[in-house]
Amino acid sequence: MILSQSLSENERMAVQLNHTIAWCRDQKKSAEFLAHVLGLPEPRRFMHFLIVDLSNDVSIDYFETDEHVALQHFAFLVSDDEFDAAYGRIQTLKLETWADPARTKPGEINNHDGGRGVYFEDPDGHFLELITRPYGSGNPLLPEELAKEERFESFIAEAFASGEPVPYTKEDIDMIRAETRKRN
Repeated sequence: MILSQSLSENERMAVQLNHTIAWCRDQKKSAEFLAHVLGLPEPRRFMHFLIVDLSNDVSIDYFETDEHVALQHFAFLVSDDEFDAAYGRIQTLKLETWADPARTKPGEINNHDGGRGVYFEDPDGHFLELITRPYGSGNPLLPEELAKEERFESFIAEAFASGEPVPYTKEDIDMIRAETRKRN
């Protein structure tokens, strides 16, 4: 049994992420890169960290080192307008982008959960991601009545037969199939 499942509502803590540390070779370059791409205020200094403050009271604190930089992944939830602006800055910087973490879809944007998402690297190789909908939040284009697998399968077959663009990737379809099997 997982310990948190045994706690009552009153015993559970209201835990929030406050900050994370990203090791880098040049903290000025890395912190300013992230702030620029995301359209955030200039990084601020705190002791030996250069800090990028995000909109939800979480910060990424850049720590400069000559040692090995362990690569990390950071995903940023943004609005559609923020995505457009950030993606425009990414294109202006001529950065390589991918629709997937495996980097098999270069130059594409994914449409997971009815939103948009894209991956790119920062100056140290940290793998950054912009998404407009949280993963698992559902696809607003998928009507509730399609929750039963047989309706979903007929919907997908009709959508592909129509020749119109389908708002689902293969990964989306496989995920929805798996979720509907769990529910049924």
